[in-house]
Amino acid sequence: MSLEDRAKATAKNIEGKVQEAVGNVTGDPEDKAEGQAKQAESQVRHGVENVKDDVKDALK
Repeated sequence: MSLEDRAKATAKNIEGKVQEAVGNVTGDPEDKAEGQAKQAESQVRHGVENVKDDVKDALK
């Protein structure tokens, strides 16, 4: 996984955690759901990059 892609996925995860926490504090279910969705997106990005890394390693 490239360092840039890893940083973007991590930033998205942090952004999602913050948004979810704000939703919990303010009682806004929409913010909470959007935060959880961003965290899920981050997990998918990490998974895709891990697969790319595995394929690159297998082709060496």
